[in-house]
Amino acid sequence: MTETQIQPDTAEPNTQDIALGMMEQGQEFLVGLLRPWNAYQLAIILGLFCVAWLLARLISPRIHDWMRTREGWPKWRMRLAVTLHKRLPLIFFVLLSWACVLIMRELTWPSRSYMIGVAAKLSLGWVVITVMTRLISNGFTRSLIRYVGWAWVTLAILNISSETVDLLDSAAVEIGDVRVSIWLVVQAFLTLTALFVGAKFLSQGGSKRIKENKDISPSMQVLAIKFIQMVLYGAAFFIGLKTVGFDLTGLAVLSGAIGVGLGFGLQKVVSNLVSGIIILLDKSIKPGDVISLGDTFGWIEALGARYVSVVTRDGKEYLIPNEDLITGQVVNWSHSNDFVRLDLHFGTAYHDDPHAVRQIAIDAALSVNRVLQDRKPVCHIINFGNSSVDYVLRFWIKDPIGGLTNIKGDVYLALWDAFQDHNISIPFPQQEIRILNQQPDVTHHED
Repeated sequence: MTETQIQPDTAEPNTQDIALGMMEQGQEFLVGLLRPWNAYQLAIILGLFCVAWLLARLISPRIHDWMRTREGWPKWRMRLAVTLHKRLPLIFFVLLSWACVLIMRELTWPSRSYMIGVAAKLSLGWVVITVMTRLISNGFTRSLIRYVGWAWVTLAILNISSETVDLLDSAAVEIGDVRVSIWLVVQAFLTLTALFVGAKFLSQGGSKRIKENKDISPSMQVLAIKFIQMVLYGAAFFIGLKTVGFDLTGLAVLSGAIGVGLGFGLQKVVSNLVSGIIILLDKSIKPGDVISLGDTFGWIEALGARYVSVVTRDGKEYLIPNEDLITGQVVNWSHSNDFVRLDLHFGTAYHDDPHAVRQIAIDAALSVNRVLQDRKPVCHIINFGNSSVDYVLRFWIKDPIGGLTNIKGDVYLALWDAFQDHNISIPFPQQEIRILNQQPDVTHHED
C-alpha cells in the first residue's frame, strides 16, 4: 500500500459523527435524570417554581399599583419596569433557586445540587436576555434574537456549545475560495444585529442631546443627526463584516462596479439625496417653516434624506421630493421672520365717502385678534371701477402657521359688519337695457 492512510484521530469529523455524538450525550443526560437524587432535585425545582408563582401572585398587584404612580418616569425606565413586572415568577424563581443552591452546597455534596444549579443558570440567562432584547424596537428581530439567545445560553450551560458549533460549521458550501457555513451565517447575523442595535442606541442618545441644544439651528440639528446615523450604521456594517472574516477588498471592488451601474438608474434618488444635503446646509427651509409650493400650503413637519414632509391645514401630509424644493419656486412664509402681509380687495359705491371708508376698513381689521396692532393696517384706493370705487386693505400677521384663509375670512367678516353699521354699500355690476320707441312706418300710396 503506497497510499497515505488517514488516521481516525486526525481526520476531521463529519456532520453525521458530530450529530451521533450529541445524541449519545443526550441519552446519557436523560438516563441520569432517572437516578434517585436527580429525581429529588427535579421535585425541588418544581416546588421552588410553585413558591415563586405564589409570591408573584401576592406581590404583583402591589407593584402594579406602585408603577401607576410613576408618571414622571422616562419611557425606557417604564418599559423596563413593565418587562420585569411581567416576569416576576421567573425572577422569584431565580432568587429562590440560587438561595437553595448555596444552602445545599453548604449542607451536602455539590453533585446533589447540580440540577438545581443548571435550572438557576438557565432562568437567570433567560431573564437577562429578555431584558436586554427590549432595547430592540423591531418585534420580529427582537423575538428572533431572544429565541436564538435562549438556545445558545441553554447549550452553553449544558456544556454542548462546542459540539453545536462543530455541527453548524460542518454544514457548509464552497463558492470558489469562499467557504460559507451555517455557523458563519449565524455569526454574521448575530454580530451585525448586535452592532446595529448598539448603533441605534447611540444615535438615539446623540439625537436627543442635539435636539435639546437650543444653540443649534433646526436645520443643523437634522444635518448633525443624519451624519451621526450614517457614520454609526456604516461603521457597524463594516465592522460586523470584518469581525466574521469577510474580505472587504472584494466588497470595495464590487461596490464600485455596482455603483457605476446603479448611478444611471438611480439618478433621481441621488439627486434627491444631494438636494436634501444642500437644503440642510443653506438653511433655506427648516422644520416648522410655513411654505407654499404650487397648490400645497402647510408647515414642514420633518426633513428626510429623500423628501420633505409638509402637513397642510386639513391634516394631509405631502411628501415633496427634495429636488422639487431646489429647482422649483417655493414661498417660505417664515424664512427670515414670521411677519406676513396680506392684501384684501373690495369695492364700495360711488356715493360713499372714501375717507370714511378707508378709516372704517382699518378699524375693522384692527378688531381681529391675529392682526398686528404695532404694524397698523393701511387702506388705499386703487381704481375707479365701472360700478364701484376699488380699495386694497393691507394688514400684517405674525403666525402664518395658524393659516391664511381663515384670517382673511375673519377680516372680510369684520368689514361686512362695519359697513352694515355705517351704511356703506357694496355694489355689484348692474346693466340697464332701454328699448326706444320705434318711428311709425309710413307707407306711400300712389294715386
